[in-house]
Amino acid sequence: MAAALFVYLAVAVWLGVMFFAVGTPVSIGMGAALVVLTPLGAWALVREMQFGFAADRLGRTLDAEGGMPEAETELTPSGRIARADADPLIARYEAAAESAPAEWRERYRLGVVQDAAGRRKDARASIREAIRLERARPH
Repeated sequence: MAAALFVYLAVAVWLGVMFFAVGTPVSIGMGAALVVLTPLGAWALVREMQFGFAADRLGRTLDAEGGMPEAETELTPSGRIARADADPLIARYEAAAESAPAEWRERYRLGVVQDAAGRRKDARASIREAIRLERARPH
């Protein structure tokens, strides 16, 4: 997917240059938009890849330590935690994360449970915080 986006970004820059070559006000505006938006897309791609690689690294580390959360409740056919079970489970993992605010493992576990419950935005925030905590700890 990253390679496809990279090709798309390269084509967007090329089209932006071609729009500039036409020389009309509308084409120059379109070319400027493409040239400005392309680095923004590249930046977003790099950020997402950094997040993905860091989250994967932490997940593999936690799994190797045997610390990944187990499926304690019945899952829906899509693999999510049932809505009725999600809130108490998330509350328990939130309490664990809050009781050890400098521990990336607790924050990562919370993110995994939030993701399994379908709370993607919260899960990404928790995993992003786990990445930050892991990077900040002395090695």
